[in-house]
Amino acid sequence: MATAVLDLDFENLPSAITGLDDYSRALVLIRIQGRPVGQALLPVVDGRVAGKEELHDALLYAADSGFWEQWLHNYLGLKKSVLMKGALPKATVAICTRDRTDDLRRCLEALVSLQDDGQEVMIVDNCPSSDSTLRLVKEYRNIRYVLEERPGLDIARNRALREAKHEIIAFTDDDATPDPGWLGNLLRNFEDPLVLCVTGLTMPVELETRAQELFQRAGGLGRGFKRTVYDSAYHDPMQGWEAGAGVNMALRRRVLDIIGPFDEGLDVGTPVRGGGDSDIMRRILAAGYRIVHDPEALNWHRHRRDWEGLRRQLYGYESAGFAVWTRSLLVEGEPEALTQAWDWIKRELPALARSLLMMPGNTPRDLVMARFRGAAAGPWAYLYAHWLLRKRK
Repeated sequence: MATAVLDLDFENLPSAITGLDDYSRALVLIRIQGRPVGQALLPVVDGRVAGKEELHDALLYAADSGFWEQWLHNYLGLKKSVLMKGALPKATVAICTRDRTDDLRRCLEALVSLQDDGQEVMIVDNCPSSDSTLRLVKEYRNIRYVLEERPGLDIARNRALREAKHEIIAFTDDDATPDPGWLGNLLRNFEDPLVLCVTGLTMPVELETRAQELFQRAGGLGRGFKRTVYDSAYHDPMQGWEAGAGVNMALRRRVLDIIGPFDEGLDVGTPVRGGGDSDIMRRILAAGYRIVHDPEALNWHRHRRDWEGLRRQLYGYESAGFAVWTRSLLVEGEPEALTQAWDWIKRELPALARSLLMMPGNTPRDLVMARFRGAAAGPWAYLYAHWLLRKRK
């Protein structure tokens, strides 16, 4: 059975949660006074989660350091830390999309409901097959439409960076739904001039299918519930993807001048199928700048529902990882890329063995094989993608 997704504040728990007859479990986002501080996976019995006292105890049992730090902060009556002393900078919110108007409509409904702090909302329509996205955008006031005829997510992202009216560009995906405080909580982290990128927490909006559940069980798009500052003094740039994902990411526009644009041979719309966000984060850290992950910048993502979609996604993740390491080796001359690739092989071979031997708790064989095929294809896909870019010019 599916997993229900619940959003609960620890200090205002309901007396009962019922009506969950179609679910066997519930994934609970735990908040304290609105701030996301953790998550818990609870059983659903006879269509209901445990009563208030049992729910309280279950959430305490699942709580980690992020929860306890916030609870203690509130218990002691400490003032909330102010990350930015002055007014928040203005931002351009950019959604790069292609032929997904149903998803895009949900995203736009959430964006137009955000507090108006002078932000610009811009849709970059990437090589569309029809004018459906344009017609959708025309239904909304004050949303800017930009047509990018060349296919590729990183091409669309670079277009957004060039077209944006404001210095900060906040990216989200068409299949994501920003929480009300999402944009402000991203922007408050740009006080430090060395911060070039801020990422937020991404939670699943639903876990209705086995594919969605497996993706979330493998980590999903979350990066934890504690605010973390990444820099190369403490974090390996080659593992820059640990700081966040492009579904929930804000950049200073001057990243173009400091480290250059997104690599247009990476990500969706190319043979590589991913990696543009991971690569830009790697290059930010390698250049001596910082990335902040702030879990209060929350959005909700609809994971791929079908099994084939999940298999393509996992293939793309590993293709992207090896493509990014290929770029770091060939463009930046980083031999550590070879070490990263070898470490991945050593780390993942046991998972392949468990799958082939059908051991208990193993990941389904076709998903493991998709990841290995992606890893093998990544370097060649990157080279082919850039050959195609040169051919099209």
